[in-house]
Amino acid sequence: MPKHILIFDSGIGGLSVYKEIKYQLPLAKYIYAFDNAAFPYGELTESVLIERTTHIISKLCSKFPIDIVVIACNTASTVVLPSLRDKLDIPVVGVVPAIKPAALVSNKIGLLATPATVKRSYTYDLIKSFAPISDVQLLGSTRLVEMAEEKMIGIDVDIAELKEILSPWQNKVDTIVLGCTHFPFLKNEIKKALGNKILLIDSGEAIARRVKQLLNGDGMESAVLFEGEVFCSAPSIKEEALNHTFKELNFSSLQCLGYPKF
Repeated sequence: MPKHILIFDSGIGGLSVYKEIKYQLPLAKYIYAFDNAAFPYGELTESVLIERTTHIISKLCSKFPIDIVVIACNTASTVVLPSLRDKLDIPVVGVVPAIKPAALVSNKIGLLATPATVKRSYTYDLIKSFAPISDVQLLGSTRLVEMAEEKMIGIDVDIAELKEILSPWQNKVDTIVLGCTHFPFLKNEIKKALGNKILLIDSGEAIARRVKQLLNGDGMESAVLFEGEVFCSAPSIKEEALNHTFKELNFSSLQCLGYPKF
């Protein structure tokens, strides 16, 4: 029986993490869930965020024999991990902004994240611990999350708009930590906006290594390539475009959990 890996995000940005895990564990069974009814998570209170993630993940853990949960959302990871780990008897892996590896190669660092992640004390504690002598500049943007989602369903990214969002960093940083799982999908566009010399670092590969370690390398014993299943919390007007995106990544058609925001 293959290992079942549940990947959760507020939107479809967590697919950047899925790709990295899939590369290391190609024959596992993947379940991807996203809370589109409450997207983006940066606008939720912590109590609501905990309630929603716990509800959706618990529901899917009762439906499938999940072996590990990956919270592929930086905003959620800074809030919900303790509650989920108390509730579940399986490993729960979160996403941490890659401040530590960035500080090893640069002292002119930009942390690009959601406004919620930028404001949280957790983020400042990471910087204090791993980059105490570096100049770390923070930039929070919800619009970049939306742009990544749009790109993934076939809408072109407006480079001029992106350049304007990133303008505070022009010639001021040489390394950017992509502190939201949506942002790896904008790597090419970010380089166009800030120049090809900019170094972009994300946590995807490190998360994949951690998942493989926790599963003891299992999930590759089968010779069968399993089709993944994907769930959203509410119906989407973009369902056709989303199904196309997920089909390209070996997922079945979108299924709705029926869990609206209010």
